[in-house]
Amino acid sequence: MNGWKILLKEPRIWQAIQSSWLIGITVVLLNLLIAIPAGRTIAFHSFRGKWFFELLFTLPILIPSLAVVMGLHLTMIRLGLTDHWMGVVIVHLLPSVPYTIKIFHSSFERIGPHLEDQAVSLGSSKWYSFYSIYLPLLVPSIRSTVFLVFVISLSQYVLTAIIGGGNVVTIATLYFPFLSTVKESVISSFSLIFAILPLTVLLLFELLIQILGLHHFL
Repeated sequence: MNGWKILLKEPRIWQAIQSSWLIGITVVLLNLLIAIPAGRTIAFHSFRGKWFFELLFTLPILIPSLAVVMGLHLTMIRLGLTDHWMGVVIVHLLPSVPYTIKIFHSSFERIGPHLEDQAVSLGSSKWYSFYSIYLPLLVPSIRSTVFLVFVISLSQYVLTAIIGGGNVVTIATLYFPFLSTVKESVISSFSLIFAILPLTVLLLFELLIQILGLHHFL
């Protein structure tokens, strides 16, 4: 209980929780919007320079994000995105989008294009084919992506500190200074928050599945 008392006395704790949740959810949604079309295109289509795009999507995994963000910092200053939560969202895409594209690339390759081709030949639109065929089959991959990306975003300290400039406060930016203390109860309380936040996002995702009726396909 002493850990919680110390933690709750931190005046920015609720702001950090709110910012972490908002930033994490936005990063998750942007990952899905980018990775699903990209994964489908790479899996189903052959085009000139395809190897280059696959390499391009892999580079953020091979190159340290810190090295990339130092180069982007000046650009974000010019665009007015530093010290703002949207700038933090954009920089959190660097370590997360490559993994998400890989996940959906593998998922679409496993499912194959034949189901959609059959639906379209029977008069279905591409959008309805995606909603009724691919989306239900992609739910396990989307569930994994939601959890993975949110955890990646939640744990970003250096990227958030550089682009946020101290004005964007997240759980990670509060957590690391507390590591210098010897109070294990405080660290345990922080760790519990780190565990609870992704679970709330998963619960929200499962509720969305129920609302969209995708649970009938699973």
